[in-house]
Amino acid sequence: MDKKGRKVNLEHIDLEKEKEKTTDNPGTIAFPHTVGGALIKPEDRGKIRGRAVSAMHQQTDRQMKQLYDQMQLLVDQANQLKKRVEVSERIYLAQMNFEPLIGHTYYLYEKKDGQDVLSMIAPEEWGKSMPYNKLLSKATLMADHTWELEK
Repeated sequence: MDKKGRKVNLEHIDLEKEKEKTTDNPGTIAFPHTVGGALIKPEDRGKIRGRAVSAMHQQTDRQMKQLYDQMQLLVDQANQLKKRVEVSERIYLAQMNFEPLIGHTYYLYEKKDGQDVLSMIAPEEWGKSMPYNKLLSKATLMADHTWELEK
């Protein structure tokens, strides 16, 4: 009997045609092999590729930003080093009556005539009789003989 309660006439059924709708390996077909089988939808390959390409771009963009940030850090460090060299040259051209020691802090002043002078005396130690026009920088001699500015 069919679904409507009628007798099924087996003579009108093409058994060879029906056999094509079955398989010995039901896991390899793209449709459910039984009436109550799970619905199997073919994948939209365009969607899959689109998501994969989007994820790939997002990840590579993130990595490119990390590389850019690292490059920017290196550029900043190079600029700081360049500035330290420029200041160091200015300090070494300044008048100094002593040999500076690594790790010690000194003071770079501008004299009234515009020349630079390196001193061991801090501005507050001069009191009211500071002989220089102004303090340019507080500097510490580094191990590489460059100067690190504190002002």
